[in-house]
Amino acid sequence: MTNFQDYLVAKRSVDDRALDRRLLDRLCELLTARAQDREGPLRVLEVGPGVGTMVERLVEWNHLPAGEVQYTTVDLNPDNIAALRERLPAWAADRGLDVAESDDRLRFTGEGRTLTVEPAVAEGVRFVADADRSWDLLVGMAVLDVAGLDSLPGLLDGLAPGGLWYFPITFDGGTRFAPAHPADRAVEWAYHRHMDRKPGGDSRAGSHALSRLQGRGDATVLDVAGSDWAVRPVDGGYPGTERVLVDHVLDTVESAVGEITGPGFAETFAEWLSARREQAANGQLMYTTHQLDLLGRVQG
Repeated sequence: MTNFQDYLVAKRSVDDRALDRRLLDRLCELLTARAQDREGPLRVLEVGPGVGTMVERLVEWNHLPAGEVQYTTVDLNPDNIAALRERLPAWAADRGLDVAESDDRLRFTGEGRTLTVEPAVAEGVRFVADADRSWDLLVGMAVLDVAGLDSLPGLLDGLAPGGLWYFPITFDGGTRFAPAHPADRAVEWAYHRHMDRKPGGDSRAGSHALSRLQGRGDATVLDVAGSDWAVRPVDGGYPGTERVLVDHVLDTVESAVGEITGPGFAETFAEWLSARREQAANGQLMYTTHQLDLLGRVQG
């Protein structure tokens, strides 16, 4: 198995290509307007931040407003938070930002803003319920298909009146490998069925989340866009560390499909998996998924 934190690092470039920039630009405009209309720092809550790549991205792409920003990151996995605490100071120093670290927060100053990151190991809904504050923006990248759509009300409760929510890279029912293989449809069916059987899992989380959010009287969907992954070899190899992502996906498919299928499919699946691993090793395997980016706000 690949190291999960290595996978999270490897998918940074894949997410960068996939995210809908038009929708992200609109979020930036809304955040800037909100920061100008309020006193005090802009407050962001990210649930499931992994190793902190969204923090990096929002700064690098200049999508956080100038001034003071308080950015809370909440993840159930302590290894993710440990990696975030190690990764972000080095990243900030490389950008020439002033870095200050304490037990409960990281502070980065420069480029017209002061960004305070407060990492926490916790379950998102519980963290919001126990908090004595609210946030201006809720971010959950690739979270809803794992945490479950029943977590939505509890997470949205953390937003201040008129607060924004942003759920990018939300899986929505497409897993494809190329070149084509006769067992592809059966493997995809079993893989998605395994997602659906997990507590909180949903292989159509993007569409189902959109329906739930549109049906809420206290929330408005402002924008929706596709954010499909496309991982493909170039000149016989994968860009950066994206081979790590491909290997991790194959490991995940192996575990999931193996749990859901019987002995009658074992030989076919073993042949499919062997062919896919060989193609990955030879820089021939392409992997795509279908996802949605969702942007909206709660009533103000």
